[in-house]
Amino acid sequence: MATFQPTPLGGKKNTRTVGRNYQSIFLIIFTLLMTTGISVRLAYLQIMEGEYYRKRAESNRIRMIPKQPERGNIFDRNGKLLASTRYPRSVYLWPMAHTKPSWTVVGARLSKILEIPQDEIEKKLEDAGANSSSLIRIARDLNEAQITAIKEYENELQNVEIHTEAVRYYPNGRQLAHILGYTRELTAEQLQDKKKDGYRLGDVIGQMGIEKAYETSLRGEWGGQQVEVDGAGRPLRVLGEKQAKPGNDIRLTIDLDMQLAAEKALGNRNGAIVALDPKNGAVLAMVSHPTFDPNIFSKQKLTQKDWESVQGADHPLVNRAISAFPPASTFKIVTTTAALESGKFAPNTVLQTYGSLTVGGTRFGEWNHAGFGPLGFVGAMQWSSDTFFYQIAKGVGGPTLIKWTRKYGFGQKTGFEFASEEAKGLVPDEEWKQKVWKMPWTVGDSINMSIGQGALLTTPLQVAVMFAVPANGGDRVQPHILKDNEEAKSWRETVHMKPSTVKILRDGLRKVISDGTGKVLNKPTIPPVAGKSGTAEAWKRGVKQNHTWFGAYAPADNPEILIVAFTEHSGGGGGSLAAPMILKIMEDHFQRKYPGKYQKPVNGQ
Repeated sequence: MATFQPTPLGGKKNTRTVGRNYQSIFLIIFTLLMTTGISVRLAYLQIMEGEYYRKRAESNRIRMIPKQPERGNIFDRNGKLLASTRYPRSVYLWPMAHTKPSWTVVGARLSKILEIPQDEIEKKLEDAGANSSSLIRIARDLNEAQITAIKEYENELQNVEIHTEAVRYYPNGRQLAHILGYTRELTAEQLQDKKKDGYRLGDVIGQMGIEKAYETSLRGEWGGQQVEVDGAGRPLRVLGEKQAKPGNDIRLTIDLDMQLAAEKALGNRNGAIVALDPKNGAVLAMVSHPTFDPNIFSKQKLTQKDWESVQGADHPLVNRAISAFPPASTFKIVTTTAALESGKFAPNTVLQTYGSLTVGGTRFGEWNHAGFGPLGFVGAMQWSSDTFFYQIAKGVGGPTLIKWTRKYGFGQKTGFEFASEEAKGLVPDEEWKQKVWKMPWTVGDSINMSIGQGALLTTPLQVAVMFAVPANGGDRVQPHILKDNEEAKSWRETVHMKPSTVKILRDGLRKVISDGTGKVLNKPTIPPVAGKSGTAEAWKRGVKQNHTWFGAYAPADNPEILIVAFTEHSGGGGGSLAAPMILKIMEDHFQRKYPGKYQKPVNGQ
């Protein structure tokens, strides 16, 4: 018998149970889908992306504290210190710890203490990357007030650290600036280029001179600590450590005593002095003025006064010892060689000299406006007769003169270590003149070139190499500044001239000192000297202001030192202005080396 359920009041069927069933089914399905999705995602993260996230977690837990290497020291030939290291305190930040809202507090406070714009600090952090686990230097050379302020506000300045670091120091300041150069933090462009060599943000690099030329040797290798930290960034333990490897010390050919004597001799005149050993090319002194203090580049930020000191109108950063100028009458060494080696002039040639010569409608004057009567090669060198060498140039011709100019090494770099800074100079020829002036070479060009004028350009270092040829008996040497540069020390290239040519050059250069334009060097305070003066016509801002030269070596019969002095736009003459500088350097050198042998006259007589 069938049983019937009573109908609810109102006659409606009960639907609650049905609704609950649908909700339960939906929840079950939703839960299954979520569980499946989470499981799939977890599987993907663990299997496919596990290594990536493990590394990220590790980077949050482990920090690298880099340790900067000490740069190698630089010494002179006698072991005197020229460049070393000092240890200022610097501020470092963790980029990954300063991407929070708290940075508005930290950044503002640091900016005020360090006197650095906040956006400049932020730029350094951005360049490092928000996930960087390495310390980034924000400022160096903290003073005591800045250190005290950072400690006072250490509750605000979380993850801000002070460390001691190694910074370049030059004890002689301005006096060897162009030799040593300077170091400076990498620019953005340099960093991109040097990343492959292991350089990193905040690294310093040699920017000039020895610091640049021997960067690889001086730099050293970074070390550091791998430190585990807690969630608050506090160090828990050191996981590993690699000691920084200091750079190599290097010794130069420079004689500090001679360098300081040369600096004093040049004084405040714009110009350069180069001293070298004529037998092997070792550079004993190299001075350029105006100069600068390389220590300013060790600062985190240069002041306006600092910038003005290196960006002046006279270009203090330019090394004039390896910059090009017309060599004037010092070049008569080359003209004499070309004449004698060409076969067109005999060693006993005698030519009449004049107040001037007119060639091709152009008048070429003698420097004394009168001439010197009949002269041979030795006498022409002694009095530096222009009209004598004009006649030589006409007889030899441009191609022969140019050939011997290049044999002496002009128009090319010397091989000196500062290759990126050294000028090649210019040896003009037919091809050059057609290209630049759209004109053919003329006899007037050869005449100008014969006395070191016209378009001819040489550096004081190249001129020193030229003087070394007669000084050592006929060989070109390679100037160098690293004492252990064995390849350069042994490099010699014979200029291939007859012994009679070498003799005439040496006799002529000696006569300049004993009875000619360089008598200021004929003193008992130094051994016998051989040399040559030069005065180059030059203009500055429309006013004639000559350059002056003098090159000399001593002792004349067996030279151990060769010096070239050059003054830029100084006016005057080489014998009266540049030669006295050489005298001071030679007196200092020979009286130190041979005490008692070369005495200064009593009462200055």
